Amino acid sequence: MTPRYTRLSQLPIVLALVLACVSAHAQYFRQSSYWKTQRQELSLGFGISNFLGELGGRNQIGSPFLWDLELSQTRPAAHFDYRYYVAQRVAVRLRATYGVMAGNDNLTSELYRMNRNLSFKSDIYEASFVVEVHPFKEELGHFHSLRGVEGQKSSRIGLYVFTGIAGFYFDPKAQFENTWVQLRPLGTEGQGLPGGPEEYTNFSLGIPVGLGLRKALSKNLSFGLELQYTKTFTDYIDDVSTAYYDNDLILASRGEVAAFLADPSLQNPVLMEAGDPTAAGQQRGDPTDLDAYLFMKLQVHYKLTKYKSSGKKYRTRIRRQKIVF
Repeated sequence: MTPRYTRLSQLPIVLALVLACVSAHAQYFRQSSYWKTQRQELSLGFGISNFLGELGGRNQIGSPFLWDLELSQTRPAAHFDYRYYVAQRVAVRLRATYGVMAGNDNLTSELYRMNRNLSFKSDIYEASFVVEVHPFKEELGHFHSLRGVEGQKSSRIGLYVFTGIAGFYFDPKAQFENTWVQLRPLGTEGQGLPGGPEEYTNFSLGIPVGLGLRKALSKNLSFGLELQYTKTFTDYIDDVSTAYYDNDLILASRGEVAAFLADPSLQNPVLMEAGDPTAAGQQRGDPTDLDAYLFMKLQVHYKLTKYKSSGKKYRTRIRRQKIVF
């Protein structure tokens, strides 16, 4: 065997070793350091919101959590957020969200709730800080720099869960003669009147929890779907919480509009036979069951790539070694 033939026969082995070293280095680079060049991310989401509280709900006595969801009261929602990965699978997120909450007793045939005949709507402005855990990260397929060789398309779906703290502003309103009237200043449950509850504030806190799915479109762009449930520390998003106050006193101190919106009941004769269910002291809401709301939104995520060097060679190295195995 000639030396030249020996060298040629060893060429496949050498090439295999070189490719293995390059692949191992690329995989190490991808897993150990590449994610640090994309620690920051911006997201924009649009979707729907729904309220879980005293008003509206299904055709039954008020039920907890999602079992009382009234789909016809679904309203729009949108958010913008900034995300920072503190670890490869852990991120912190700041988000600003706008949503609309609504509820109406006339959507249920449950006798007491329908007779109560209360309704509301409220804009929600929420700012939240949460921690996300990404047990499954969305990833692109294999991308090669060889001419004429097609890479594998992205396939893996990312999954994450999150929880944190949120602060929000709300302002419940109801219709009176085709005009939306702010309810908080009216004291519809006798807030601020003798023997009535304290006035509530338009600001409150909540605990958001949820999960999301993500799908990569490119090295910087991805889209997804997210569901968020927020349990709040207020029971007044719908202006309903405790008991009926003496409506004559509300009329005398707050006026006709306040008296009507405090008790627009239908005075159902079947219920009236056993006593007026909306008389002073009768149950109007449930202060032990605090309000909650839901957001479900489609999202677009954009990663902000930060290069350690502005040199052309480094950027080329980043692009070519972004390999997934």
